[in-house]
Amino acid sequence: MTREFLLGESAPPSIASYIQSISEVLQAITPRSRRDERRIEIARESLKEVRRHSRRLQERVTLLEEQVQVLEESKEQ
Repeated sequence: MTREFLLGESAPPSIASYIQSISEVLQAITPRSRRDERRIEIARESLKEVRRHSRRLQERVTLLEEQVQVLEESKEQ
C-alpha cells in the first residue's frame, strides 16, 4: 500500500473521502458570529444531501454494473 502511494499507483480518493474531509473541515471551523454559524449549518445540511445523493448514485451504479455483467454473460452463451 505504501509503495503504491509513493509510486502514484493507488486509486484516487473516493467521493466519500472528499465528503468526509469537507465535513471535518466544517466541524473544525469556529463561527465568529450568528451569521457564520448559520452559514456553516447550511453547508452541513447541503453536505448531508450530497452524501445521500452520492450513496444513491453508487447503489445505482452497482446495480447497473451487475445488469451489464448479466447481459455480457448471456451474450457469450
